[in-house]
Amino acid sequence: MNLFKGTGVALVTPFNADMSIDFPALRRLVQEQISGGTNYLVVQGTTGESPTLNSEEKKQVLETVFEANKGTLPIVYGVGGNNTVEVAETLRTIPKGVDGILSVAPYYNKPTQAGYIAHYKALASATDLPIILYNVPGRTGSNVLAETTLELAEIKNIVAMKEASGNLEQIMEIIRCRPEGFLVLSGDDAITLPLIAAGADGVISVVANSFPVQFSQMVASALNGDFETARKLHYDLLPVTRLLFAEGNPGGVKIALEKLGWMKPYMRLPLVQVSDALKAKIVEETIKLMKID
Repeated sequence: MNLFKGTGVALVTPFNADMSIDFPALRRLVQEQISGGTNYLVVQGTTGESPTLNSEEKKQVLETVFEANKGTLPIVYGVGGNNTVEVAETLRTIPKGVDGILSVAPYYNKPTQAGYIAHYKALASATDLPIILYNVPGRTGSNVLAETTLELAEIKNIVAMKEASGNLEQIMEIIRCRPEGFLVLSGDDAITLPLIAAGADGVISVVANSFPVQFSQMVASALNGDFETARKLHYDLLPVTRLLFAEGNPGGVKIALEKLGWMKPYMRLPLVQVSDALKAKIVEETIKLMKID
C-alpha cells in the first residue's frame, strides 16, 4: 500500500518529571513531523514505551495524536503481544481514525514458524485494517524467516513487513519474492538507504522523531532514484544515528529532542536516562546537524 511508503516515525511518548504524560509536548512532536515531511505516524510502538503505559493512557495518547494530526497524515497503531487471543480482542476495538496496525512478532514464547503463521492469520481475521508485520529478533528472541513472511504476505490485509533483523540476505529474499504491492520497510535507521537501494519501500524510523526533515528527505531522495542527495543525507545522519542507539531506545533520541526544545528526556522504569558522556556526544552531534547553539 502506498499509504505506508516513505518515512513513518515511531513516535516517542514524552513524560513530565512526575512521569505523567506530557501531552503538549506530544502535540508539538506531531506538528514537527507534519511540517518536517514525515509520511505517516506510528503510535505506541516500542519507541513509545508502550509496555509502561496502561490502557487508558494508550487511549489518551492516540486521541492526542488524532487531535494534533487533524487527519493530515496516516496513523498506524501498535498492537502486538504474545497472547494471540488478547491481541485479536484488542484489534476488534480499534477506534475510527487508525489507518493501519503495526504488530510485533510474539516474544518470550518463542513460537515456531508455524506458530507465527497461525498467530498472524488469527490477527488478520480479527480486523479489516491493513497489518504491518514487525520482525525484531533482538527484542523478541526469535526470527520470522523470509519464507514465513512471504506466506503471510499472501493474506489480503497483511500489507507490509517492518524488518529489523539486520539480516540483509533475508530482507533481500523477501524483496525478491514478495507478491505485488507488499511493502518491505526498514526497521533499522542506519541501513535504510542500502535497503531502499535493494528495493525496500521506506522505513519506520526512530531518528526521524528528532530529525524529520533530514531523514524524510533522505528516504524520498532514495525512493526517487536521487542517490547522490540520499547518500549525503545518510552520511550526515549516520554519526548521530549510531549515538542515539548506543545505550538503547528511546533514551538517545529523547536527548536530541530535549536539545531541540521539544520535550524533556524522562522515561519510565525500567528504562533510565543515558550516561552523561553519551548525552554530551548526542548534544554535540545535534548541534552540528541542526546548526544550532
